[in-house]
Amino acid sequence: MTKYRSGLPQHHGGIFLTDGGLETTLIFHHGIELPHFAAFVLLDSADGRRQLKQYYESYLAVARDHGTGFVLDSPTWRASADWGAKLGYDAAALASVNRRSIEFLGELRSGWERPNMPCVISGAIGPRGDGYKAGDMDAAEAEAYHAAQIDSFVEAGADMVAAYTLNSIDEAIGVVRAAGARAIPVAISFTVETDGRLPKGVTLREAIEAVDHATQEAAEYFMINCAHPTHFDSALKSDEKWMRRIHGIRANASTRSHKELDESDTLDSGDAIDLGRRYASLRRSFSGIRILGGCCGTDHSHVAAICEACITPRALTA
Repeated sequence: MTKYRSGLPQHHGGIFLTDGGLETTLIFHHGIELPHFAAFVLLDSADGRRQLKQYYESYLAVARDHGTGFVLDSPTWRASADWGAKLGYDAAALASVNRRSIEFLGELRSGWERPNMPCVISGAIGPRGDGYKAGDMDAAEAEAYHAAQIDSFVEAGADMVAAYTLNSIDEAIGVVRAAGARAIPVAISFTVETDGRLPKGVTLREAIEAVDHATQEAAEYFMINCAHPTHFDSALKSDEKWMRRIHGIRANASTRSHKELDESDTLDSGDAIDLGRRYASLRRSFSGIRILGGCCGTDHSHVAAICEACITPRALTA
């Protein structure tokens, strides 16, 4: 199944879309119960796979209609050992579901990929703990913890892995080292608070530079996710070297803080048109940002609005 592991097409220009808020879409729009916010459990039933297929295809259609590439992230943000144990999955069951997640995406790719629409299959990793609270693992512990999930992605033929909603430098270093030991490309996506900093006050610059220093710049690129652009746009500096390492944004629809979102029992879908304009502004300032998707509160309509705001004839061939 591996097609792009030795050369990711998102490095060669053009816009690549990805999906939006998988868990919030399934819970609030489709009424699906996801224990511990875990979408991977849907892979264990025919109806669950059908729901996931419909979800991904709504985004793939946007990419097809706009002539962009697509990064297919697996629904495995919670499919690691600690979260799996809470859901009744032992090591063997987790390995199986992680492998099957990549096989599932491979089936989607076979039906949707076109010459002008490369589809990259990415194994999605989440933080060991809460995405909104800083973890306390050191880098060696993080490398050992995330290795099993990465092993499953490698065995199943993923093109790359991507760790989302990370809030700890050490955990990011561990993920990068674990991926490097298995010769699979890896992307790191940090989340930030409303002040544009990681939960313990670390700046994005400090986090990216620290990970790059500790791993000899082994990560393919960095992203930002699970925060609204108003939370981090002022932290981005166009004339600084570290900014060239940020290639993607998966923002929240809502301007609310993580604490406010955690405490809310309703979905804040924000303003899709405004979100698209903010992405376009970021793209004008930082042309290296070409992987565009969403996070909490976003659905395919948000990603379509983002795409329409950002796409130009030049963007298709850049």
